[in-house]
Amino acid sequence: MKKTTLSLLIAGAATLGGCEQMSTPADNAPAVKKEDAVASVNGKFISKTSLTELEAEITQRTGQEFPKAKLIDELVQRELLVQDAKQKQLDKTPELLEKLESLKNSLLSQADIQNFLKTNPITDAEIKAEYDSKVGGENKNEFKARHILVKTEDEAKKIIAELGKGAKFEELADKHSIDNATKGGDLGWFAPNQMVQPFSEAVAALENGKYSQAPVQTPFGWHVILREDSRQATPPPLEAVKEQISPYLQRKKIQTMLEGLRSQAKVEILVPVTEEPPAKPEAAEGGQEAAPANAEGAMDAMEKAVENAGEAAKETAGQAAESMEKGASEAKEAVEGAMEKTGDTAKAMAEGAEKAAEKTGDAAKDMAGKVEQGAKDMAKEVMPENKDKK
Repeated sequence: MKKTTLSLLIAGAATLGGCEQMSTPADNAPAVKKEDAVASVNGKFISKTSLTELEAEITQRTGQEFPKAKLIDELVQRELLVQDAKQKQLDKTPELLEKLESLKNSLLSQADIQNFLKTNPITDAEIKAEYDSKVGGENKNEFKARHILVKTEDEAKKIIAELGKGAKFEELADKHSIDNATKGGDLGWFAPNQMVQPFSEAVAALENGKYSQAPVQTPFGWHVILREDSRQATPPPLEAVKEQISPYLQRKKIQTMLEGLRSQAKVEILVPVTEEPPAKPEAAEGGQEAAPANAEGAMDAMEKAVENAGEAAKETAGQAAESMEKGASEAKEAVEGAMEKTGDTAKAMAEGAEKAAEKTGDAAKDMAGKVEQGAKDMAKEVMPENKDKK
């Protein structure tokens, strides 16, 4: 009994969002008479229709049947919740009103489609015409074939040569084919669309009892194919596919109806329909990251620049010059950014940076002439006067 109750609660929770608007009549719905009700909650009748709908929905979702008493109890619980929500005026909240409007629009759109299909039903003549054009009217062949699958074209050519000398196809297939799923290369009967195109085309081009005189390449490898037999494919009878054709024709009719409605309406899309790629962070001049926006960041950058310059002195002349130029660029950007954000504090940091650059220049004088000139350039770059000249 506990298992049944638990299953019912799960089913009730699953269907609550989808059917409570039908199981519990709305305020503007016709009043339920006592003789048409299965229960009453605080004077509010629950209709027999609600019970029938709930029973059908739960059976469809779960594949189980529940006692009528359990289903009625579920409807009573829902009505209690509805009445409690209304007492708290939850039905007047903007969030719920928006959801109810969305649900109403969804139901109306479904009702319009159902009404269209009711007034424009699929006829037997339409089903027969579709069957004749797509199924019954086609002349399709089926083939019975064997194949030998190998990895290279040369292997396939050698097998064809052996067949020309009288070798048996089945024996060669068991000996050489890498298709272990077949015995003697037997593929049985198949329709052309069941095989990859190069293979099916090669089979169709052969005569019964003949094998391919040239290897056939597919994504699986190289094939030697023997077509053993062919026959006219028998299409399924109309009654066997009628249930599949009818929904297809319904979808076509609905699509035509929607296209007609849209062609007569004025539709304007007001939002972008494609997503813009995220903007990449802008980099500072020279490929370096943007300069720090405070004085502390400027000092860190200057210390890094001096450290880079010291390391450069240990490298070759060309490498040192490149490293010092990079450090000078970082120092310049850092000082200029800090001056804009922190005023006098940044200016003081710039003076410290200039002194550090001078020390770096002194250390670089012992290096080759190119390195010495690079150190002087760095000292000039970090001077505040450069900013005023821009």
